[in-house]
Amino acid sequence: MTTSTGHTRAILASKVKGTNVYNTKGDKIGHVEDVVLDKQSDSIMFAALGFGGLLGIGEKYAPVPWSMLDYSPDKGGYVVPMSEDMIKKAPAYDLSDLTKSDGAFGDIREKSYDYYNVKRDW
Repeated sequence: MTTSTGHTRAILASKVKGTNVYNTKGDKIGHVEDVVLDKQSDSIMFAALGFGGLLGIGEKYAPVPWSMLDYSPDKGGYVVPMSEDMIKKAPAYDLSDLTKSDGAFGDIREKSYDYYNVKRDW
């Protein structure tokens, strides 16, 4: 699925991991900790956006639909159409939970797409 600016080019997951994520005001709200893939459908389930915590302690991970992340060369990171408050209230999990039961643990993907009001791409 394309981003709002139409970015559709291939990218290595290793380049995505660790990239900062900003809201549309330019405030850093987290970073891409990882990308969760669905091996059976050959698609991206979501990006695991890390936020909160200090030096990795207490950090939570919000599964954010990949289509919401729009790379900004000026920022050197991704911009998402959400406020810092919205990400703080988002469904968030421990990193290990995002792949538990093939990502269906507690219907993680469903809850994420509902929360962000994003059309399902599966």
